[in-house]
Amino acid sequence: MEFIDTHAHLYAEEFIADKNEVLQRAINEGVTKIVLPAIDSKHHQEMILMAEQNSGVLFPLIGLHPTSVDSNYKKELSIIENYLTQRSLFHGIGEIGIDLYWDKTHFKEQLDAFTTQVKWAIEMNWPIVIHTRNSFTEVCDALEPLVTNSLKGIFHCFGGTLEEANRIKNIGFMMGIGGVVTFKNSQLTNVLKQVELNHIVLETDSPYLAPVPFRGKRNESSYLKLVAEQLASIYQVPIEEIAAQTTDNALRVFKL
Repeated sequence: MEFIDTHAHLYAEEFIADKNEVLQRAINEGVTKIVLPAIDSKHHQEMILMAEQNSGVLFPLIGLHPTSVDSNYKKELSIIENYLTQRSLFHGIGEIGIDLYWDKTHFKEQLDAFTTQVKWAIEMNWPIVIHTRNSFTEVCDALEPLVTNSLKGIFHCFGGTLEEANRIKNIGFMMGIGGVVTFKNSQLTNVLKQVELNHIVLETDSPYLAPVPFRGKRNESSYLKLVAEQLASIYQVPIEEIAAQTTDNALRVFKL
């Protein structure tokens, strides 16, 4: 079986002491490809270096995370724009979006940063990975007028309603499913039973949102199989089918 982790921050400081071991454990569990979403300029170099050292396994994106957007966001965007000239380095734009959970102060700046980066992705013919926290409606309202037939992407850490799932499907995007689907209080099970498997990709969001039985601990890509096992239970299919379909879905989004 082959799995693709479409969202992991393996370059984060939580992995400094054992990142090579973390990566090897993932490979041992059949996670053959891992997508690395960007955060901001403080993290770009570590992400790029790690990807270069593990070519063929790690695939970096470039982008400005919404929680890193502040009054100086245009300087961050200019750094990203310069990276766009290094086309061969990256495989998409992300993690981008809007986050209204922590702070709504810079909503207008987040919105501008998001739409700017979506337009860059369209120009580059790159996929996007979208962060929505307390902001699904705001993100969709901004995204839908920009969507083209060629634009692909993933709504990272999907945990929404069936109506939200249908809105994602209608624009041809994927839903990223991670450790939350294993939580007892998650409503995802009922929603996913009404969502076809060809709209789902796997993710961990490492080092965050570890699945049961590791909930509350550091997450890592080797735990992706636990998410796949839960999906196999939800869809009542062999885990091999989950692996094959979600891998195919991920490859339709990213050119890995």
